[in-house]
Amino acid sequence: MDDHIIPVFDLGGVFVDWNPMYLFRKLFDSEEDAQWFHDHICTGDWNLEFDAGEIYAEGVAKLVTRFPKYWREIKAYDERWAETFGPHIQGTIDIHNELVDQDIPTFAITNFSWEKWMTRLGEWPFLEKFDGVIVSGLEGLVKPDPRLYRVFCERYALAPESCVFIDDSEPNIVAARRFGMKGIHFKDPEHLRSDLIALGLPLKAK
Repeated sequence: MDDHIIPVFDLGGVFVDWNPMYLFRKLFDSEEDAQWFHDHICTGDWNLEFDAGEIYAEGVAKLVTRFPKYWREIKAYDERWAETFGPHIQGTIDIHNELVDQDIPTFAITNFSWEKWMTRLGEWPFLEKFDGVIVSGLEGLVKPDPRLYRVFCERYALAPESCVFIDDSEPNIVAARRFGMKGIHFKDPEHLRSDLIALGLPLKAK
């Protein structure tokens, strides 16, 4: 099936709903307090340090020294991290299963802590169906750094133009296109299915 374009997926926001606010809402009495904590303490930029390879215990300890008042909530980000996830996005899983059933290779490039990645393998059965995964925390690079796409193509001996990258983050898609891949900005499984069919992949129209 080498004549088909190769689908390369992001994970968070594509296969599974991820939002730290799912956890923070449990830690604070009001939406405003939870949002303030997300905006000022356990921020997206801070989380990206784990995606780039920082050890959770160390990153948590550093932040607690800056904000000791919030030590409980900061530690919860590590200890209750699984609660940052919402439901799986079943429509994407269905698309992936259809591709796998037809022996079409599939891959993933994900911004993910390598420690937390290892905890998901038994929890998310779709992970073991990929032919290969690039985990940012193991590479020390995070999307949209074009070097991460280069690592992927070199590791799996794929030409960028033979791949389509699917991500819910527009900057990540822009970077993939600049690198030479096709790109699909993920909105929902219905649009993804149509976009992949348009690229010639043998999926059932719905």
